Amino acid sequence: MDWSPDSARNAYLDTVKLCNQQEHKCSCSTTEPESKEFISALAAGINAKLIVEVTPEASSSTIALAAAARQTGGKLVCILPEPRLDKSQKVIDDSGLNDMVEFKTGDPVDVLPNYESIDFSLVDCKTDNYANFLELLDVNPMRSVVVADNLAEGRKGLEGHVKGMENKGKVRSMKHPIGKGMEVTMIGKSNEVTWKRNQSKGSYSSRARGGSGKKGGGKSKWVIKIDEKSGEEHIFRTT
Repeated sequence: MDWSPDSARNAYLDTVKLCNQQEHKCSCSTTEPESKEFISALAAGINAKLIVEVTPEASSSTIALAAAARQTGGKLVCILPEPRLDKSQKVIDDSGLNDMVEFKTGDPVDVLPNYESIDFSLVDCKTDNYANFLELLDVNPMRSVVVADNLAEGRKGLEGHVKGMENKGKVRSMKHPIGKGMEVTMIGKSNEVTWKRNQSKGSYSSRARGGSGKKGGGKSKWVIKIDEKSGEEHIFRTT
């Protein structure tokens, strides 16, 4: 899977538009407003076909990942522990992304084993038993991303350890001060995934074949910049 700047940019813009339209309807309980564009661009940029979210209820993060799925021609599986779907279904109905989302209800411990080779995962770490959910993820060993969101109050993510990936490839985790704390873990073969710090811009960027952009600091808007020569894409948060 190569990095797609166009898909990342389109998903980013789609997410901004959709969530602005639905702002008075969308619950933002699982992700801070400034992080939704980031996860959408990241999922679309790696051309994720199978996207899985574990969350208490659909929110702006669900819309963001569904927007990414629309760009990649994939699907979002949203796993909810509660059997009632009324509120979550309405969030997606209002966004017009019904065809992109498949809701599954039940204990994520029982539901997650049904999905293999996941390209992009997001686990809300405010949920009970979140550490087990992270451990149960069956990731695509060729190229995938796992996002552990809401890592507040000393909660920990994967920290570079993904079950089943021992001696199979590179696993890199980095925690970012996005929202209430977010760890992004990138999985890939050999040296496809490397991180670097852009000291002058105060942002993080990554290279994964085509190159991708990560995060900046402070609250406000995400801005995407593409290096036309290298193809590297940077996502900055401006103040």
